[in-house]
Amino acid sequence: MLLGKKKSIVGLDIGSSAIKLVELKPGKGGRFSLIHAAHAPLSPEAIVEGTVMDSSLVVEAAQRLLQEQGVKNPSIGISLSGMSVAIRKIQVPAMSEAELAESIHWEAEQYLPFDVNEVNLDYVVLSQDTDNMDVLLVAAKKDRIADYTGIITQLGRVPALVDVDVFALQNAYEHNYGVAQDRVVALVNIGAHILNVNILAHGQSVFWRDIVFGGNAYTEAIQRELNLTREQAEAVKAGEQLGDHTPQTILGVLNGVSEDLAAELQKTFEFFYTTSSHDQVEEVMLAGGASQVLNLDGVLRERLGARVELMNPFREIHYSESQFSPEWLNRHAPAMAVAVGMGLRSTGD
Repeated sequence: MLLGKKKSIVGLDIGSSAIKLVELKPGKGGRFSLIHAAHAPLSPEAIVEGTVMDSSLVVEAAQRLLQEQGVKNPSIGISLSGMSVAIRKIQVPAMSEAELAESIHWEAEQYLPFDVNEVNLDYVVLSQDTDNMDVLLVAAKKDRIADYTGIITQLGRVPALVDVDVFALQNAYEHNYGVAQDRVVALVNIGAHILNVNILAHGQSVFWRDIVFGGNAYTEAIQRELNLTREQAEAVKAGEQLGDHTPQTILGVLNGVSEDLAAELQKTFEFFYTTSSHDQVEEVMLAGGASQVLNLDGVLRERLGARVELMNPFREIHYSESQFSPEWLNRHAPAMAVAVGMGLRSTGD
């Protein structure tokens, strides 16, 4: 990098049902301005359960988005989640930085569900005393990374950063809401196929889980109950009226799926309680395309006994109302959280 200067990147969140794009410009005092924000639907055949099935469909949709937005920045950040990613907090004997770098693969081998030779591995030391050190391990399968970075290369851009959804989400949350030192907060990102959970306890990320459950469950329930096509079910779920069907008239169907989602979250929280010194998640911050399903926040509030709020990842981002419609940003904000989290990063982070 020229004179060691860090450069901003474009956050490109490639999901199972949509591609979200965010580019931010860093300013003084840690402030950021919005340069580009957009999203485009993705054919359900393109990515299935996190696996790229037809890269040409993804490249076509992403290229169109980049061209429509006039994005010049060549550096792209992407993010992964699901069964190809593993996050573990481990404890190892205290050692020097050089010794840890040399032994981390051997240490990781004991804790990861993958062959350590099949993953790209990163780590950070969380804390250390005279005897031990706590280390955060993050591993992602090399073939999954190659699938997604290959898409960026086909776009003629540079894959400058590969992040993990739960940490991109945390980045967006902390920039806009600060570090929650006084409470336990669960960041819950609901995508089409995967639900990401990152629990923060008194300012530190302490628990992570990806659950196979997402917006597709609502779509399939609507299709099944109302005998609609996938496209029609998606439209009603998104708030459109289709004949006599509106989100209000199918609230029973939506609530049924929301109850299942709440049950999955409740099980996850209870597992967290048994593995930590905490016994209550006080706040749930929702993000992702399916987080705005009618009455989901109400169902979660009642089941989990926690404050529930939709994340606005643009809350502390400056933008021009002549360039970006506040109505558009408010409507799509929760779905853009992971892309914002990546856009806050820079090359060399």
